[in-house]
Amino acid sequence: MNGSAALVRAELEKAVSLVGAARRLLATGTMVDLAALEAKVRFVCETVAAMEREDGRRLVGVMEALIADLDGLAAAIHDRQPPLDGSGVAG
Repeated sequence: MNGSAALVRAELEKAVSLVGAARRLLATGTMVDLAALEAKVRFVCETVAAMEREDGRRLVGVMEALIADLDGLAAAIHDRQPPLDGSGVAG
């Protein structure tokens, strides 16, 4: 694995950790700032897009795991939102 792929793998692992922390905070009713997670995901996406295809393929499994974790976080956030009435306003 080249240096770029190793750096991305490390950032992916940090992002997975941030998702876990965000889910734990949500479970306790704590507001969650997702700016750091957003920055990590943006960095990973931009870096992988610029990689050689084979280097990027080595990261597919970790990236799929992160996507699944992000989907779980999105569901947890959605579940915490109050239902909207017919006008789109929380009721």
